[in-house]
Amino acid sequence: MKIVIAEKPDQAAKLAAPFSFTKRTGYFEVKANSYFPNGAIITWAIGHLCELKTPEEYDPTWKKWKLETLPIIPDRFEYKVSKSKYKQFTIIKNLVKRTDIQEIIIGGDAGREGELIIRTILRVCGVNKPMKRLWISSLTENSVKNGFSNLLPEAKTKDIYYEALSRSCADWLIGMNTSRLYTVLLKKNGVKDVFSIGRVQTPTLALIVHREHEIANFKSEPFWEVEAVFHFAGRMLKAKWHKNNMSRVSEEKQAIAIANFCLHKNVEITKINKETKEYAPPLLFNLSALQATANKSYKFSPQKTLDILQRLYVKGLVSYPRSDSQFLTSEEAKTLPTILNNLSKIDKYKNLLPPPTNSIVNNKRYVNEKKVTDHHAIIVTDQIPNLAKLSMEEEKIYDLVARQVIAAHYNHAIFAYTTIHSLVDKRAEFISKGKEQIEEGWRKVIYLSKENASREEEEEEMLPLLHENELGTVAQATVKKGATQPPNRYTEGHLITVMKTAGKHLDDAELEKVLSKTEGLGTEATRAGIIGTLKDRNYIEIKKNQVFATSKGMLLIEALGENSLLTSPSMTAKWEQRLSEIGEGHASPQAFMEQVKKLTYKLITDAHEREKVWAFDQKEVDKISANNPYQKKYKKEKTVVGKCILCDGSIIDHGTFYGCSNYKTANCKFSVSKKILSKTISQTNVRKLLASGETDMIKGFKKGQKTFNAHLIWDEKEHKVHFKFPQ
Repeated sequence: MKIVIAEKPDQAAKLAAPFSFTKRTGYFEVKANSYFPNGAIITWAIGHLCELKTPEEYDPTWKKWKLETLPIIPDRFEYKVSKSKYKQFTIIKNLVKRTDIQEIIIGGDAGREGELIIRTILRVCGVNKPMKRLWISSLTENSVKNGFSNLLPEAKTKDIYYEALSRSCADWLIGMNTSRLYTVLLKKNGVKDVFSIGRVQTPTLALIVHREHEIANFKSEPFWEVEAVFHFAGRMLKAKWHKNNMSRVSEEKQAIAIANFCLHKNVEITKINKETKEYAPPLLFNLSALQATANKSYKFSPQKTLDILQRLYVKGLVSYPRSDSQFLTSEEAKTLPTILNNLSKIDKYKNLLPPPTNSIVNNKRYVNEKKVTDHHAIIVTDQIPNLAKLSMEEEKIYDLVARQVIAAHYNHAIFAYTTIHSLVDKRAEFISKGKEQIEEGWRKVIYLSKENASREEEEEEMLPLLHENELGTVAQATVKKGATQPPNRYTEGHLITVMKTAGKHLDDAELEKVLSKTEGLGTEATRAGIIGTLKDRNYIEIKKNQVFATSKGMLLIEALGENSLLTSPSMTAKWEQRLSEIGEGHASPQAFMEQVKKLTYKLITDAHEREKVWAFDQKEVDKISANNPYQKKYKKEKTVVGKCILCDGSIIDHGTFYGCSNYKTANCKFSVSKKILSKTISQTNVRKLLASGETDMIKGFKKGQKTFNAHLIWDEKEHKVHFKFPQ
């Protein structure tokens, strides 16, 4: 008998659906059939049933976060069963160890992560039985049956398991060591919070922080433009003043002078340029492209889009969701006529089908075997959906995928662009631009809203029929003020695209080539999760679909520095290149891990050097520490705020008061209450008191019903603080 281990319960149900089966606790028992002559067991994981052990499970001395224990490098990486998933693990373990189970079929998602999940479970179970691999791109009945008829030898996918395992262990090494390292070093410098660092999340955060600095440092400059309305024998033409291909002037008086000069003057059409442009239908979706489109169209977060797509995949309505390819194999392309025929039975697509092109099998824009990696582009399946049973969100994502497939079978959209050059009084040049749709083509299928259209498309409009050398008059000439704008903030959808194309941010041409050849920052499967991690760690905030870096995120990137390997895509580029080579069987996992261990030592050395030049804004430090969700963890920690005025001791924040470290040894009496007349005295003000003898103006002291503002000053005779009131 054979056992199939799926990645999730609903996936297992789809694998069992084509056959007669009995539902048991934790598995399906499939009756004998032509695919399984002796019957089969189909069970499931619940995602990652097993996880890498924590540092203290290797060595108890690694539990406390201390610089002395770094780097933490286990002799051998080990997995453990997640506590919340032990029941299902036990079911799988008992099943695979049954004597009647002669063969194991790896039935996880057809990709690196699915390979890692199932093989890790078998490794922890300690079984070593013959294995095969189920590799399918959709969960329709036909696809499932075809997959079981064409099982792969397990050796064919073993290298991608080594790739996934190497990535997992290497990320553990870098993450565990650098997170502890910077958390402890920053705490030494007064920042009380936990800082998570990762090979992908940190360079992604650096991109966001860089954009934050671009916006903050941007200086808006005013400009003026001259717009005119010309009359040509009853026909009206709008135009904009240009000189040397520039329409803007930096001084208002110059723009006013141009407008005044032109008003009521004669104007002549000097040149009319016409150009026809063809626009090919868009490529099919991979996950990143679909996430970006759904975010722009519906403001769906990347994670939400992936979750919805996963549900549609499990229902058998779309192909594998985590694909990085936008191309099909010729075999998949042959299924599209059937898919389109089925779509034509749905009311909303009836007027779009049949399409102008019956087949795209020979269209290299969509069909290219060499550009299909583990999976082909995301397409709808031949299963006809009952739209009434889909949620509104599921219907929206299904519709995006379906229309992309239909549009691929349509003709190019064709537009005629016209540029009219005019000359006022033979001196001032004006330009008018317009367009005309010649052929609607694929735009009949995918409507481009103003939000999705380019600024050029928005500004262009239909122009009247005019001829060169035609004469008219200037009816209006007005001045319009504008200002240069800072770069736009990333949306979540745009951020997904930026992560995928992070190679464009590299100066090294070779590294850029490597990163673009792989998958940029992260993979199709992990990018949405990385953005979620940045949110959870309080490094970024999402407001109205725009991404903002928080004070904590900006401080971390400042601490790491511009030249850190942890903030640059270059390390990821080299890393992904080597991992890709491991997955192809061309590189050694062991050699890769040795390089990662050396890198861990280097990152620790770099951090200690970097600490020497840290000079953080104290207000930001206090703000981050005050908002620290782990504040209770640091409750007993004492922060040094400065040198004692009375002795050579240090003034320490004890939580309720500021006192000298020599209180017991030298009986130093320096003490300032942390709360005076209902007002909390900040560390910043205590530092100023120690340095100059006086705090800033503190507002909001309360005495009885009265509220007042005052400075605190140190009385050297009485050795205590007094109020100093403003004049």
